[in-house]
Amino acid sequence: MASTTLRPEPISVAEAARYGIDWDQLQRTGWRRVGPGQYAPSALPDTPELRLTAVRLRLPAGAAFAGRTAAWLHGLDLPPCDPIEVVAPPAVGISGRVGVLVRRQAIDEGDVVIRRGLRTTSILRTLTDLAWRLPLVDGVAAADMALHAGLLTLDDLRDRAIALNQRKAVKRLRRVIELAEPATESPMETRLRLILMLAGLPRPEVQWPLIGDGGRFLARADLFYPEKRLVVEFDGSTHKASLVEDNRRQNRLISAGCSILRFTTNDVLGSPESVIKQVRQALA
Repeated sequence: MASTTLRPEPISVAEAARYGIDWDQLQRTGWRRVGPGQYAPSALPDTPELRLTAVRLRLPAGAAFAGRTAAWLHGLDLPPCDPIEVVAPPAVGISGRVGVLVRRQAIDEGDVVIRRGLRTTSILRTLTDLAWRLPLVDGVAAADMALHAGLLTLDDLRDRAIALNQRKAVKRLRRVIELAEPATESPMETRLRLILMLAGLPRPEVQWPLIGDGGRFLARADLFYPEKRLVVEFDGSTHKASLVEDNRRQNRLISAGCSILRFTTNDVLGSPESVIKQVRQALA
Protein backbone atom coordinates (compact mmCIF):
# COMPACT_ATOMS: atom_id res chain seq x y z
CA MET A 1 0.00 0.00 0.00
CA ALA A 2 1.22 3.51 -0.67
CA SER A 3 2.67 5.36 2.29
CA THR A 4 0.17 8.22 1.99
CA THR A 5 -2.29 8.14 4.91
CA LEU A 6 -5.92 7.53 4.03
CA ARG A 7 -8.36 10.28 4.95
CA PRO A 8 -11.14 9.32 7.43
CA GLU A 9 -13.86 9.59 4.78
CA PRO A 10 -15.27 7.57 1.87
CA ILE A 11 -13.10 6.98 -1.20
CA SER A 12 -13.86 5.88 -4.72
CA VAL A 13 -12.58 2.68 -6.28
CA ALA A 14 -10.24 4.75 -8.47
CA GLU A 15 -8.89 6.67 -5.49
CA ALA A 16 -8.41 3.45 -3.51
CA ALA A 17 -6.30 2.11 -6.38
CA ARG A 18 -4.00 5.09 -6.01
CA TYR A 19 -3.41 3.97 -2.43
CA GLY A 20 -2.64 0.44 -3.61
CA ILE A 21 -6.03 -0.98 -2.59
CA ASP A 22 -7.66 -3.04 -5.32
CA TRP A 23 -11.35 -3.87 -5.76
CA ASP A 24 -10.98 -7.34 -4.20
CA GLN A 25 -9.55 -5.82 -1.04
CA LEU A 26 -12.49 -3.41 -0.80
CA GLN A 27 -14.86 -6.39 -0.67
CA ARG A 28 -13.14 -7.84 2.41
CA THR A 29 -13.49 -7.17 6.11
CA GLY A 30 -12.26 -3.72 7.02
CA TRP A 31 -14.24 -1.91 4.31
CA ARG A 32 -17.90 -1.32 3.62
CA ARG A 33 -19.78 0.08 0.66
CA VAL A 34 -21.44 3.43 1.38
CA GLY A 35 -22.60 4.30 -2.13
CA PRO A 36 -22.15 3.42 -5.79
CA GLY A 37 -18.40 3.03 -6.20
CA GLN A 38 -17.78 4.50 -2.72
CA TYR A 39 -16.21 2.66 0.22
CA ALA A 40 -15.27 3.61 3.77
CA PRO A 41 -13.20 1.91 6.48
CA SER A 42 -15.47 -0.25 8.65
CA ALA A 43 -14.09 1.51 11.71
CA LEU A 44 -15.80 4.77 10.66
CA PRO A 45 -19.25 5.07 12.29
CA ASP A 46 -22.23 5.16 9.94
CA THR A 47 -23.21 8.81 10.50
CA PRO A 48 -25.13 11.32 8.39
CA GLU A 49 -21.83 13.10 7.75
CA LEU A 50 -20.36 9.91 6.28
CA ARG A 51 -23.34 9.37 3.99
CA LEU A 52 -23.39 13.00 2.85
CA THR A 53 -19.66 12.95 2.18
CA ALA A 54 -20.09 9.84 0.04
CA VAL A 55 -22.79 11.64 -1.98
CA ARG A 56 -20.70 14.82 -2.20
CA LEU A 57 -17.90 12.89 -3.88
CA ARG A 58 -20.31 12.06 -6.73
CA LEU A 59 -21.83 15.53 -7.14
CA PRO A 60 -20.89 17.69 -10.11
CA ALA A 61 -19.60 21.23 -9.70
CA GLY A 62 -22.41 23.65 -8.99
CA ALA A 63 -24.58 21.22 -7.02
CA ALA A 64 -25.36 21.69 -3.31
CA PHE A 65 -27.26 19.96 -0.56
CA ALA A 66 -30.73 21.41 -0.09
CA GLY A 67 -34.08 21.01 1.66
CA ARG A 68 -34.16 19.06 4.90
CA THR A 69 -30.58 17.90 4.34
CA ALA A 70 -29.43 21.52 4.20
CA ALA A 71 -31.54 22.35 7.26
CA TRP A 72 -29.76 19.60 9.22
CA LEU A 73 -26.38 20.90 8.08
CA HIS A 74 -27.41 24.29 9.48
CA GLY A 75 -28.15 22.63 12.83
CA LEU A 76 -31.92 22.21 12.64
CA ASP A 77 -33.63 19.08 13.93
CA LEU A 78 -34.74 17.64 10.57
CA PRO A 79 -33.90 14.26 9.01
CA PRO A 80 -30.88 14.71 6.71
CA CYS A 81 -30.91 11.41 4.84
CA ASP A 82 -34.56 10.52 4.25
CA PRO A 83 -33.87 11.16 1.42
CA ILE A 84 -30.66 13.12 0.92
CA GLU A 85 -31.76 16.24 -0.95
CA VAL A 86 -29.63 17.92 -3.61
CA VAL A 87 -30.21 20.87 -5.91
CA ALA A 88 -28.29 21.15 -9.18
CA PRO A 89 -28.37 23.64 -12.08
CA PRO A 90 -30.58 22.45 -14.97
CA ALA A 91 -27.64 22.14 -17.39
CA VAL A 92 -25.55 19.99 -15.05
CA GLY A 93 -25.52 16.28 -15.81
CA ILE A 94 -26.58 14.34 -12.74
CA SER A 95 -29.08 11.57 -12.19
CA GLY A 96 -30.98 10.62 -9.07
CA ARG A 97 -29.81 7.60 -7.15
CA VAL A 98 -31.38 5.45 -4.46
CA GLY A 99 -31.75 7.54 -1.34
CA VAL A 100 -30.89 10.80 -3.15
CA LEU A 101 -33.48 13.29 -4.41
CA VAL A 102 -32.11 15.66 -7.06
CA ARG A 103 -33.99 18.84 -7.99
CA ARG A 104 -32.90 20.83 -11.02
CA GLN A 105 -33.09 24.53 -10.28
CA ALA A 106 -31.00 27.62 -10.85
CA ILE A 107 -28.64 28.30 -7.93
CA ASP A 108 -27.24 31.72 -7.17
CA GLU A 109 -23.79 31.29 -5.63
CA GLY A 110 -24.87 33.87 -3.07
CA ASP A 111 -27.34 31.23 -1.88
CA VAL A 112 -24.60 28.66 -1.28
CA VAL A 113 -22.53 28.34 1.90
CA ILE A 114 -20.21 25.74 3.41
CA ARG A 115 -21.52 23.86 6.44
CA ARG A 116 -19.64 20.94 8.01
CA GLY A 117 -17.33 21.09 5.01
CA LEU A 118 -20.16 20.60 2.49
CA ARG A 119 -21.74 22.90 -0.09
CA THR A 120 -25.28 23.62 1.02
CA THR A 121 -28.00 26.16 0.37
CA SER A 122 -27.99 29.18 2.68
CA ILE A 123 -30.44 29.24 5.57
CA LEU A 124 -32.59 31.78 3.68
CA ARG A 125 -32.71 29.65 0.53
CA THR A 126 -33.26 26.53 2.64
CA LEU A 127 -36.23 27.96 4.54
CA THR A 128 -37.71 29.31 1.31
CA ASP A 129 -37.49 25.84 -0.24
CA LEU A 130 -38.98 24.20 2.85
CA ALA A 131 -41.84 26.71 2.98
CA TRP A 132 -42.69 25.83 -0.62
CA ARG A 133 -42.25 22.04 -0.46
CA LEU A 134 -43.21 20.97 3.08
CA PRO A 135 -46.65 21.02 4.68
CA LEU A 136 -47.35 24.39 6.30
CA VAL A 137 -46.84 23.23 9.89
CA ASP A 138 -43.48 21.62 9.05
CA GLY A 139 -42.36 24.76 7.23
CA VAL A 140 -43.23 26.94 10.22
CA ALA A 141 -41.51 24.52 12.61
CA ALA A 142 -38.31 24.77 10.56
CA ALA A 143 -38.54 28.58 10.53
CA ASP A 144 -39.15 28.67 14.29
CA MET A 145 -36.05 26.55 14.92
CA ALA A 146 -33.87 28.76 12.73
CA LEU A 147 -35.23 31.96 14.25
CA HIS A 148 -34.85 30.70 17.81
CA ALA A 149 -31.25 29.64 17.09
CA GLY A 150 -30.47 33.13 15.79
CA LEU A 151 -29.55 31.91 12.30
CA LEU A 152 -31.64 34.73 10.82
CA THR A 153 -34.43 37.16 11.71
CA LEU A 154 -38.02 37.66 10.64
CA ASP A 155 -36.86 40.77 8.78
CA ASP A 156 -34.43 38.59 6.81
CA LEU A 157 -37.34 36.36 5.78
CA ARG A 158 -39.51 39.36 4.91
CA ASP A 159 -36.76 40.80 2.73
CA ARG A 160 -36.46 37.40 1.04
CA ALA A 161 -40.19 37.39 0.30
CA ILE A 162 -39.94 40.83 -1.26
CA ALA A 163 -37.00 39.76 -3.43
CA LEU A 164 -38.67 36.64 -4.80
CA ASN A 165 -40.46 36.76 -8.12
CA GLN A 166 -42.22 33.36 -8.01
CA ARG A 167 -45.71 34.17 -6.81
CA LYS A 168 -46.56 30.74 -5.45
CA ALA A 169 -43.32 30.52 -3.47
CA VAL A 170 -43.88 34.04 -2.15
CA LYS A 171 -47.38 33.21 -1.00
CA ARG A 172 -46.24 30.15 0.96
CA LEU A 173 -43.25 31.96 2.44
CA ARG A 174 -45.39 34.90 3.57
CA ARG A 175 -47.78 32.50 5.29
CA VAL A 176 -44.86 30.88 7.13
CA ILE A 177 -43.58 34.32 8.18
CA GLU A 178 -47.05 35.25 9.43
CA LEU A 179 -47.23 32.17 11.66
CA ALA A 180 -43.57 31.97 12.76
CA GLU A 181 -42.55 32.75 16.34
CA PRO A 182 -38.85 33.12 17.27
CA ALA A 183 -39.48 32.52 20.99
CA THR A 184 -40.70 28.96 20.39
CA GLU A 185 -38.35 26.44 22.01
CA SER A 186 -39.27 23.18 20.27
CA PRO A 187 -40.99 21.87 17.13
CA MET A 188 -43.74 20.32 19.23
CA GLU A 189 -44.49 23.71 20.78
CA THR A 190 -44.82 25.03 17.23
CA ARG A 191 -47.26 22.24 16.38
CA LEU A 192 -49.31 22.85 19.52
CA ARG A 193 -49.52 26.58 18.79
CA LEU A 194 -50.51 26.03 15.16
CA ILE A 195 -53.17 23.46 16.05
CA LEU A 196 -54.89 26.23 18.00
CA MET A 197 -54.31 29.08 15.54
CA LEU A 198 -55.33 27.12 12.44
CA ALA A 199 -58.53 26.14 14.25
CA GLY A 200 -59.40 29.83 14.53
CA LEU A 201 -58.43 30.33 18.17
CA PRO A 202 -56.57 33.52 19.17
CA ARG A 203 -52.80 33.63 18.80
CA PRO A 204 -51.26 32.89 22.22
CA GLU A 205 -48.23 34.58 23.71
CA VAL A 206 -45.14 32.37 23.58
CA GLN A 207 -42.68 31.72 26.43
CA TRP A 208 -44.48 34.36 28.46
CA PRO A 209 -42.95 35.29 31.86
CA LEU A 210 -45.50 35.03 34.67
CA ILE A 211 -44.91 37.36 37.60
CA GLY A 212 -46.48 36.95 41.06
CA ASP A 213 -46.95 39.24 44.02
CA GLY A 214 -44.04 41.53 44.73
CA GLY A 215 -42.64 41.05 41.25
CA ARG A 216 -41.56 37.48 41.98
CA PHE A 217 -40.92 35.37 38.87
CA LEU A 218 -43.17 32.32 38.90
CA ALA A 219 -42.62 30.54 35.61
CA ARG A 220 -42.40 30.90 31.86
CA ALA A 221 -45.48 29.63 30.06
CA ASP A 222 -45.08 27.75 26.77
CA LEU A 223 -48.29 29.38 25.55
CA PHE A 224 -50.35 31.98 27.43
CA TYR A 225 -53.68 33.74 26.97
CA PRO A 226 -53.41 36.83 29.23
CA GLU A 227 -57.11 37.79 29.27
CA LYS A 228 -58.12 34.39 30.65
CA ARG A 229 -54.88 33.76 32.59
CA LEU A 230 -54.76 30.45 30.71
CA VAL A 231 -51.45 28.60 30.50
CA VAL A 232 -51.11 25.92 27.79
CA GLU A 233 -48.10 23.65 28.27
CA PHE A 234 -46.43 20.99 26.18
CA ASP A 235 -45.00 18.16 28.30
CA GLY A 236 -42.08 16.68 26.42
CA SER A 237 -39.77 13.77 27.13
CA THR A 238 -38.17 15.54 30.12
CA HIS A 239 -41.45 15.91 31.99
CA LYS A 240 -41.14 12.64 33.92
CA ALA A 241 -37.62 13.48 35.05
CA SER A 242 -38.74 16.91 36.30
CA LEU A 243 -42.15 15.87 37.62
CA VAL A 244 -41.63 17.16 41.17
CA GLU A 245 -40.49 20.61 40.07
CA ASP A 246 -43.22 20.74 37.41
CA ASN A 247 -45.84 20.04 40.08
CA ARG A 248 -44.45 22.79 42.30
CA ARG A 249 -44.44 25.15 39.34
CA GLN A 250 -48.06 24.27 38.56
CA ASN A 251 -49.09 24.91 42.16
CA ARG A 252 -47.46 28.34 42.05
CA LEU A 253 -49.34 29.23 38.90
CA ILE A 254 -52.70 28.05 40.26
CA SER A 255 -52.08 30.06 43.44
CA ALA A 256 -51.44 33.10 41.23
CA GLY A 257 -54.86 32.70 39.61
CA CYS A 258 -53.86 30.87 36.42
CA SER A 259 -55.58 27.87 34.92
CA ILE A 260 -53.42 25.28 33.20
CA LEU A 261 -53.87 22.80 30.37
CA ARG A 262 -51.08 20.30 29.71
CA PHE A 263 -50.66 18.26 26.54
CA THR A 264 -48.26 15.55 25.38
CA THR A 265 -46.98 14.38 22.02
CA ASN A 266 -49.83 11.85 21.83
CA ASP A 267 -52.34 14.67 22.33
CA VAL A 268 -50.78 16.98 19.74
CA LEU A 269 -50.21 14.34 17.07
CA GLY A 270 -52.96 11.85 17.90
CA SER A 271 -55.87 13.90 19.24
CA PRO A 272 -55.63 17.48 17.99
CA GLU A 273 -59.43 17.86 18.01
CA SER A 274 -59.44 17.17 21.75
CA VAL A 275 -56.70 19.75 22.30
CA ILE A 276 -58.68 22.36 20.37
CA LYS A 277 -61.88 21.56 22.23
CA GLN A 278 -60.30 21.86 25.67
CA VAL A 279 -58.58 25.15 24.92
CA ARG A 280 -61.71 26.58 23.30
CA GLN A 281 -63.79 25.66 26.36
CA ALA A 282 -61.22 27.21 28.69
CA LEU A 283 -61.30 30.45 26.68
CA ALA A 284 -65.09 30.56 26.37
